[in-house]
Amino acid sequence: MAVPKHKTSKQRTHTRGAQWKVSGPALTTCSHCGQLVQSHRVCPSCGYYDKVLKIEKEQGND
Repeated sequence: MAVPKHKTSKQRTHTRGAQWKVSGPALTTCSHCGQLVQSHRVCPSCGYYDKVLKIEKEQGND
């Protein structure tokens, strides 16, 4: 097994670890209402997915 000849500095170690970042979710526009929605999810505002009503939303006036 290979053994390193020199110590890896803290800066080199931290620089390598700094590349692991979390990106935000991919957002697209709803084909029915135009709101931003995560890809491959039912729209939370209108209930449509792929131009088909999947969830019946109530338009209640509390």
